[in-house]
Amino acid sequence: MKKIAILGSTGSIGTQALDVVRNLPEEFSVEVLAANSNVELFARQIEEFRPKLAVLANEAAYKKLSDKKFSGTELAGGRQAFIDAADFDGVEIVLTSMSGFAGLEPTIKAINGGKNIALANKETLVVAGELVTKLAKARGVKILPVDSEHGAFFQCLQGEDSRTIEKLLLTASGGPFRGKKRDELLNATVNEVLAHPTWNMGKKITVDSASLVNKGLEVIEAKFLYGVDYNQIQVVVHPQSIIHSMIEFCDGSIIAQLAAPDMRLPIQYALTYPRRLPAPVKKLNFWEISSLTFEKPDMETFRGLKFAYEAGKIGGTLPCTFNAANEIAVNAFLRGQIKFLQIYDVIEHAMMRRPIKKNPTLEDLLAEDTATRILAEDFINSFI
Repeated sequence: MKKIAILGSTGSIGTQALDVVRNLPEEFSVEVLAANSNVELFARQIEEFRPKLAVLANEAAYKKLSDKKFSGTELAGGRQAFIDAADFDGVEIVLTSMSGFAGLEPTIKAINGGKNIALANKETLVVAGELVTKLAKARGVKILPVDSEHGAFFQCLQGEDSRTIEKLLLTASGGPFRGKKRDELLNATVNEVLAHPTWNMGKKITVDSASLVNKGLEVIEAKFLYGVDYNQIQVVVHPQSIIHSMIEFCDGSIIAQLAAPDMRLPIQYALTYPRRLPAPVKKLNFWEISSLTFEKPDMETFRGLKFAYEAGKIGGTLPCTFNAANEIAVNAFLRGQIKFLQIYDVIEHAMMRRPIKKNPTLEDLLAEDTATRILAEDFINSFI
C-alpha cells in the first residue's frame, strides 16, 4: 500500500482524492490529513480514513477539533504544524491540494524530506518554479502534475523525448463568459462568475477560470514542469473540455489526452503512477460526441492571461507579485468589494509598482507576497 498525505483534504481536490482512495482501498494508506478550518468535514474524514496525523492550520478550528477524540490519530494545529505535516515519517507521496501561495512552504518541506509530490497547488511553481524544480532534482523527487491539463501533458509524454516538443497546446474551457466582451462583463455577479459550464471546483479557482488567470497560472506552471519556452505554450479554448491538452512534436505529430471532465482521473494517475488502474469515471462515447471545437483566447477582454505571460517572461519575483495581487483581488470580488473586471486592475497596479528581484530566495518570495498583498489591499481600499 502506498502511504500518502493529503494537504487540503476538505477542498475540492482533496475530497475527490479521498474518493479515489475509497475506490482503491487496497492501494493506499492515508497517513496524514491536513486542512484549514472545516472542522465538521475534517472530523468525518478522520473517522473514515484513520490517519496517523491530522492537522488543522486554523488555530480556532483546531481548538474545536481537539475537543473530539479519535483513536489512533494524533491531532495538531497551527500553520507550522500544517507545514511540518508535509514531511511526516513514512509518507511516500504528498498531494498538495491546498489553494494559493499557502502551498509553497509545505511543498518545499515535503521535497526536502524526499517525498514525491502530486502537485495540485499550481501556485508553488508559479511563484517559485526555478527554486522548486532545482530542489526536486537535487533531492531526487518526482513532481507529478494533478491539474487535468498538466496531467494530460504528462501522459502524452510517456515514452517520448521531451526535447522533441515543438509546442504545448494548453486547452481552456473558456469559463462562463466565453465569447463575451468587456461591456457585457461590467456588472458580472458572483453567481454568474461561479457558474462554470463544465467543471465543479472551489470558488477561487472558478473565479480564476472565468478571468483566464487560472490558464495564465497554468502557462507559467507548464514552463517549469516541461522545460519549454513561453513561445512554445499556446492556449487553445476548447469549451467541451474533452481534450485536456495536446503536444505537438517536432515532426508535426500531435498527441492528445481525452477523457470526461472528471478530476478524479488525473488525481488517480498522479497517485498510482506509473501504474494505470480502473477509475470510477464516465467513459467517453464517440458516437454521442457531436463536435469538438477550438478557439483563440481573447486576451484583451480577459487580461489575466496576458499578464501571466508577461510575468512569466520577465520572471524573478514578478510571477509572485501577479499571483498575490490576484489572490487579494479574487477575495475582494467574492466579498463584493470590487467588480469582476477590477480584478485585472488590481493585478496590473501591483505588477507596475512592485520592484522585480531576479533569482529570488524563498525569503525573498515570502517578503514579496506580503508586500504585494498590502499594496493590493491599499489599492482596493482606495476605490471601495
